[in-house]
Amino acid sequence: MLKSMTGFGRCEMADDKNRIVVEMKSVNHRYLDLGLKMPKKFNPFEAGIRAQLKDDISRGKVDIFITCEELTESSGKLNYNEALAREYMAAFAKIRESFGMRDEIRVMDLARMPEVLTLEQAEEDEEALWQLLSKALKGATEQFIAQRAREGEHLKEDLLAKLDDILSWVAFIEEKSPETVTRYQEKLEQKVNELLGENHSVDEARILTEVALFADKICVDEETVRLRGHVKAMKEALLSGGNIGRKLDFIAQEMNREANTILSKANDMEISQKAIDLKTEIEKIREQIQNIE
Repeated sequence: MLKSMTGFGRCEMADDKNRIVVEMKSVNHRYLDLGLKMPKKFNPFEAGIRAQLKDDISRGKVDIFITCEELTESSGKLNYNEALAREYMAAFAKIRESFGMRDEIRVMDLARMPEVLTLEQAEEDEEALWQLLSKALKGATEQFIAQRAREGEHLKEDLLAKLDDILSWVAFIEEKSPETVTRYQEKLEQKVNELLGENHSVDEARILTEVALFADKICVDEETVRLRGHVKAMKEALLSGGNIGRKLDFIAQEMNREANTILSKANDMEISQKAIDLKTEIEKIREQIQNIE
């Protein structure tokens, strides 16, 4: 299965105490980059979340948003530290005496002092909370991967069509190249006849030598053979699927190298145009490959 690196997934799970919503979205990235945004009470589960996601995702910048709604009334306990409150009041009294200030301390002022009033949260059942979170994470991941797979299938079909276009242009170049040599020989013979005149014989051996040197200079047989091999390798990789993004990128670089060589050797306008078409199409392929996991 071929997967794109862009996707979205969402899942909501609830029990009698909490409702958890997990949302995931991703964009292209060379490696796997997981970004987590979640309530503090889920911090102990961060390692477990990352481990669970790495089993299913290998590349991409993936942002995970986790929210939690408590469905029961808070069972926390409010604690009042009377001894600390008395110390605060004694300190206030000394300040009042030292500076001759009026006593304007109110109950709310004292209650705002650090540690006078503290809220003691009830112990959370971490095992039950993790089980609920894990289910929500799994549901979002399944939806996320399914969307990636659908986009990956579209990418595969488009890339295969582009590779077929490349093969057709390679075939054109292979067919056209010998004609270029023939035309060069004809022009060379014509030029020699014009220069020497009809009363002088043409040195056929010299002509053939020049033609052979020209043919060797513009020959792209090795490049087209290698290019066909790269196209075949890329097609096989696309059809086999899996995490092949890096492999495809390497093959595309090699294809581009062969197209550059063909263009540099081209001595025919039509071949040059096809070589430019090759480079353009290969560049499009490279851009699309960046979105494959």
